Amino acid sequence: MVLRKNENGRLHKVKEVLSQGSPQVGKSPKQAVWKKNKAALWYYQAKQKKYETPLFLVYSLVNRAFILDLAPGMSTVEAFTNAGFDVYLLDFGEPGYEDKDITVDDYVYDYIQTGVKKALHHSKAKDITIIGYCLGGTLAAMYAAVADEPIKNIVLMVAPMDFDYVPVFDQWVQALREGSVSYEEWIDMYGVIPAKLMEKGMRIASYPVYFSHYFSLLERVNDPSYVHKWRRFNYWTESHVPFAGAALKQLIQELVQENSLIRGSLRLRGKKAVLSNITANILVVSTTLDTLVPKAMSQSVVELVSSKDKTFKLAEGGHATLAARSRLPSFLADWLVERSAPV
Repeated sequence: MVLRKNENGRLHKVKEVLSQGSPQVGKSPKQAVWKKNKAALWYYQAKQKKYETPLFLVYSLVNRAFILDLAPGMSTVEAFTNAGFDVYLLDFGEPGYEDKDITVDDYVYDYIQTGVKKALHHSKAKDITIIGYCLGGTLAAMYAAVADEPIKNIVLMVAPMDFDYVPVFDQWVQALREGSVSYEEWIDMYGVIPAKLMEKGMRIASYPVYFSHYFSLLERVNDPSYVHKWRRFNYWTESHVPFAGAALKQLIQELVQENSLIRGSLRLRGKKAVLSNITANILVVSTTLDTLVPKAMSQSVVELVSSKDKTFKLAEGGHATLAARSRLPSFLADWLVERSAPV
């Protein structure tokens, strides 16, 4: 009887949590130093600047970038600035129907490359560190393969790049490669894939992991600190953004069907985006519990770049673990410190 009463009490509290409005996120002080279309380049000043080499963060096209700055005490951006780094975050924003023709080439050249140039000019730095998360890491690798800018370091976090191994939708992928299923007309019908469809696709891909955090809330709903964090992370999981149709078609063809980035056949605006062009210090990171982008989709990049200083790290955690941290993991902090010019 007492047990049932406790269970009912927890369920009531869970309902209260789920009925609350959207939590505040992205509270770190920032300044927009450049804007283009829906995108913005945000500058976060180091608390006490220790390194001349700034960080340029590239997040995914699938979710909103505030996962990197959820709240004070659970913010990767805050962790970087506390460690003495100036940070620039490229937030692609939310495309509208008018953006349906934006391509991967556009994202690489007009957004990432131009953003890097703006960051270098604003910081007056001689070189820069590029850090890409998830699909943002894929785009960052593409950019680094065609870049003329002085890139000192590259960090690729749980970035899907080698599509010879696809852990989800494997039957669909096989059908796409065999040409037995068509996607162009479906994408053209929408122009820009709605956020809700993107969310449903990610839920299917992450099942049953997607639902497990609700059970965690039920178990720990009486812990205010946990609920504080849970609400912000849950808000992010429900904050997918629309996807430009032209870019999606290009990614399906170039990565899923042809694996062209790994095979060295990718061209962006006529220039070969070959991973062997990359000579910067590189750190490729995967996590042990990542069901969306396991290490097989990232690890091979280390062997394909021409960098003399290259490292692969398998860290503990899941797909979003490295994007929402109160402190930098030691392997990342040490790696950056050793390869960033001190003030």
